[in-house]
Amino acid sequence: MYMDVFTSVGAEMGRGKIEIKRIENTTNRQVTFCKRRKGLLKKSYELSILCEAEVALIVVSSRGRLSEYSNSKSVIERFKEASSDKLNTGSSIEINAQYYQQESAKLRQQIQVLQNSNRQLMGDSLSALTVKGLKKLDNGLARGLTRIKSEKHKILLAEIEYFQKRQIELENENMFLCSKIAEFERFHQANNIVTGPKLNAVHELASQNFFSPTMIENTKTAYSHF
Repeated sequence: MYMDVFTSVGAEMGRGKIEIKRIENTTNRQVTFCKRRKGLLKKSYELSILCEAEVALIVVSSRGRLSEYSNSKSVIERFKEASSDKLNTGSSIEINAQYYQQESAKLRQQIQVLQNSNRQLMGDSLSALTVKGLKKLDNGLARGLTRIKSEKHKILLAEIEYFQKRQIELENENMFLCSKIAEFERFHQANNIVTGPKLNAVHELASQNFFSPTMIENTKTAYSHF
């Protein structure tokens, strides 16, 4: 890395380049430090004035001498708070990551146990079980079968009760329809009994020329609707 600097040769001014690396000569290194520190403080001051920025600068020399500049008392506190937030955020992320890793491992273990248990219930992977384990599995299957039969019996009773209620409802509907049919038949029988004599009387009056043929036909048409 190189940096442009001004050099003086007699009365002429020129621009040269120096390599940015540690200055081996102690005296030259100290002189360069003092000059550049002064320029850095000046640039910090100019930045704060020109841009209305809050600037804080801390420089510690190789001998442990501290140089600082700040145009605001609160900028250091704000820096501390920001650094603390970053540290807390980083630590919380690490804590959460560890927690999720532990929970993920627990879930994987539980899934493995459930898969093994399911295979054993289906009659597979039984070679790894001892006599005690097989007896425990047998007892578990017996209890499960008992609960299944109980639930099956409960469902069957509920279905029988439903169909019995449905049978009663259908019988009631059938009785209602039968009563309506009987009422309808009685109505038509009563109409036939009444309209029969009337039609005979009309024919008798017609034979005696009390009604004209047109009136007789209209009367037949009218009574035929009953």
